[in-house]
Formats: sequence, structure tokens, C-alpha cells
Amino acid sequence: MKKILTSALIAVLTVSPTIAAEPWSLDSCISYAVSHNLTVKSRDISLKIARQDAIDALDRFLPTVQAGASQSFSFGRGLTAENTYANRNTSNFGWQVGLSLPLFQGLRNIRNVDYNVTNVMMVMEQYESAKDDVTLNVIAQYLQVLYNQEIYKVALEQLNLSRTELQRRRDLLEAGKIPELDLIQAESQVAQDELTAVTAQNDCTMALLNLTQLLELPTAEGFEVLPVNESEQRMLPSAETVYSTALGINHGILASEYGVKAARKYTKVAKSGYLPTLSFNAGIGSNYYKTSGFNNEGFGPQMRHNLSKSLGFSLSIPIFDAFSTRNSVRRARLQEISATLQLDQAKNDLYKTIMQAHTQAIAADKRRESSEIASRSTLAALDAMREKYNYGKATATEFEQAKTEYIRAVSTAVQAKYESMLRRRILSFYISGV
Repeated sequence: MKKILTSALIAVLTVSPTIAAEPWSLDSCISYAVSHNLTVKSRDISLKIARQDAIDALDRFLPTVQAGASQSFSFGRGLTAENTYANRNTSNFGWQVGLSLPLFQGLRNIRNVDYNVTNVMMVMEQYESAKDDVTLNVIAQYLQVLYNQEIYKVALEQLNLSRTELQRRRDLLEAGKIPELDLIQAESQVAQDELTAVTAQNDCTMALLNLTQLLELPTAEGFEVLPVNESEQRMLPSAETVYSTALGINHGILASEYGVKAARKYTKVAKSGYLPTLSFNAGIGSNYYKTSGFNNEGFGPQMRHNLSKSLGFSLSIPIFDAFSTRNSVRRARLQEISATLQLDQAKNDLYKTIMQAHTQAIAADKRRESSEIASRSTLAALDAMREKYNYGKATATEFEQAKTEYIRAVSTAVQAKYESMLRRRILSFYISGV
């Protein structure tokens, strides 16, 4: 048995690092985050509560049945049938079963069911909206990880260029072609680029940590991500097209619309207090009575002889309830106004978000195109400046400036690339939901 457990433990320890080191795709990150996010889980509980409230509203159409029994004892002097007092011990047992069936509750039950069904739809959309928020956050953080990783590569490229240049200047100094100041400047540049690379590496680590925390993972150790396929990028639609489409499918907007409908129906529920209520009641019961010193009929015969049945209707007409119904209606109408304002605010926020994403996407595309051209031109300028420096026609400062401009252009291109990818992803999500 020990051998089996030991073998199983070894197998788990062997497989676990492989699983942990397997790179995550964007889709797998989104799926995992949605299923483990605490806010989404909380919304799921709220949805279950709303569904239970709807079931409770339907159950109010059912009758209520109650049963009861009582047993009492009396000792000492008591009043007799002859209007005198005597010492007697008595006992009394009784039972009853009652039924109450609501026939008309001022339309409250019907309206309450309608309200709770709409409320379920609202909470369901809120649940889906929470998943959408997690999805957008994961997309943004995932691309942030990829962006930081590319920036780190750029920093390493910059560091390699500086180190190569440092070695080249050492050779030139030994040949007596450059002053020692140029070598010191190159060493200083290497130190600065090493610091930049370390900072970029730390940014990568923090971005991965933020992503794993968003996924509710216990640690970022061994966590890696896959690159995003840029070929999936579609033609950029107009902001108006995205907005008009999003109004019909965005779960946040749909939740606010159901919120307005639910508020209106709750106002009708409150108005039900002005209407009368009618219910049907029925009951059956019997009792057994025993007095000491007398011949008492047996338990069974008394139960049969004392059996009683009842049927009845109960009508309640509201005349004055200390303005309770009026105040409830006023509060419901205020909630309806608040829900309408929330819907308008949600639409405004969505429009601003889409307009900003669209504007930023266009700007990022232009910046990416110009920065890619700048990258090629600054690289050619760097090569030319290196040749001029080798022949003593350019100073070390001019060479370092050319290298800095090239690295800056490459960094700008990377930033514009991921800015464009992020904004396009956001617009694609609003227009298609994926």
C-alpha cells in the first residue's frame, strides 16, 4: 500500500510543475476568471435568491392549512350548573384543523409574481454584466502582460546594443582612435540600460501578478501567457454602429432596462393596498370534556358528538390605513424615477466608453503606422551614425542620441500596437459580446 501511495505522490509531483508551466491563452484566462471571480459568484447567489423570491410569490396563491390541539386541567372549587360552587376536577381536550384560501388579494399576488419575474431578469443581466466586466479586465491585463514583455525585450535589445558598443569602444580606445571619455560614456550608458532592463523586468513580474490575482490564482510562479494572434483584428467599425448594436446586447444596459420595468411593476404592487381582499376559510374540530364525580361520556363518543365544521368568507375593505399605502406608492414612484436615471447614466457611460475607445483606436493605429516608419528610419540613421563615428566624423554623444531615438521609436511602436489591440478588442466585445 505504501508503494502505491508513494508512486502516486511522485506522479503528482512530477505532473504538477508541467501543468503549472503550461502557457495560458486569453480565452482560457477569461474562462477561468469568470468561473472563479468572487463578484461573479456573489451575483450568482443574488440570482438564486431572486429566483427563490419568484417561487415564493407563486406559492402565495396556495391555501394555508393549520392544525392544533390543546389539553387543559382544572382543580379546586368551581361554578356548577346549579349556580353553586363545589370542589371538582375537570379536564378538557380539543383539536381543530383550519384552511384559508386567498380568493382576491387586491391583485397583489398577481402583480407580485409579475414584479419578481422581471426582477429575476434584471438580476440575471446583472450577473452577465459582472462576467462582462471580468472579461474586459482580463483582456486589458492580459494585453498589459504582453506589452510589458515586449518592452522588456526592447530594453534587452537596448542593453545589448550598449554592451556591443562598449566592447567596440574598448577596441577603438586600445587602437588609440577615441578618447577615454567616450569609453566612460559607454560604460555609463550600459549601467543606465541595465537599470532600465531591471525596471522592465519588474514591470513584467507585476503585470503577471496582477493577472493571476484577477484570475484568483494563489501564486504567479510558473504562470505564462501565449501571444495574441493579430490576424484576428477586424476592420474598425464606426462608433455609432458599435453603440447602436451595444444598446441591444450589452448586459449592463439590459439590466438597467429591466430595473426600470421592475420599478414600474413594484409601483403597481404598492397600489394593490387600495383594493379590498377576499378569502375563503374552512375548519373542523372536536373536544372531549371530563368532570370528576359525574358519569362522563367516553372519549370516542364525545369526539363524534362534539364534532363541528365551519365554512366562511372574509372580506376586508381598506378605508384608512394611516397613509401606509399612499406612502408606499410614493416611495415606489421615486424608485422608478431613480431606475430611469440609472438607465440614462448607463447609456451615457456606454456611449462615452465606446467613443473614447474608438478615438483611441484610431489614434493608436496612426501612431503605430508612423512609429513603425520611424523605427525603420531611426535604425538606418543609427547604422549611418555608427559608420560616421567609426571614421571620427561624429561624436559619442551624437551616436548615443541616434541609438536613443531608435529605441524610443521601437517602444512607441510597441505601445501603439497594444493600445490599438486593446481598443479594438473592447469595441469588438461591445458589438459582438465576445
